[in-house]
Amino acid sequence: MIQISEDLLLRPVQPEDAEAIFTLTDQDRPYLREWLPWVDGTKSVEDSLEYIKFSQIGGKAGTLLNLAIIWKGDIVGITGFNKIDRTHRIAYIGYWLGRDYQGHGIMTQAAKALTTYAFNELQSNKVEIRAAVGNKKSRSIPERLGFVQEGILRSNEWLYDHFVDHVVYGMLADEWEDK
Repeated sequence: MIQISEDLLLRPVQPEDAEAIFTLTDQDRPYLREWLPWVDGTKSVEDSLEYIKFSQIGGKAGTLLNLAIIWKGDIVGITGFNKIDRTHRIAYIGYWLGRDYQGHGIMTQAAKALTTYAFNELQSNKVEIRAAVGNKKSRSIPERLGFVQEGILRSNEWLYDHFVDHVVYGMLADEWEDK
């Protein structure tokens, strides 16, 4: 659990979160679908529960960490490490936020806290954030935090009916310490 402020908390997803996560996904389906390839496959609370079970298995194995974003007592999105590569000491941050909760600095604070967590708790040397080239809102997070744009991965993700390129942002542990 990562307490960021009085109003903002990150904690591992739990089975009892399935309904809230599904409801948030379902109400923002067209909005989330623009950039997230898993939205069409999330058709029921059971699908969200399966995601939570997968997250718990990965969390126990230390290969990923999916966290509910709790803002003012409500689940407003998901963030965490999509992959934790202990061999190469790289943690990969991923995130999504319900449409109504944007513009409050929630995701910037969450990504900042996760970056610190990766370096201090996971002993990572690098944190990466990847976002579709056209996803300006998602790209603004690492840019705001001073991550370095390392390159473009061409046709990196199939998004329903087309490929999208991804921008790769990176932050090294010694760079983060200097901030």
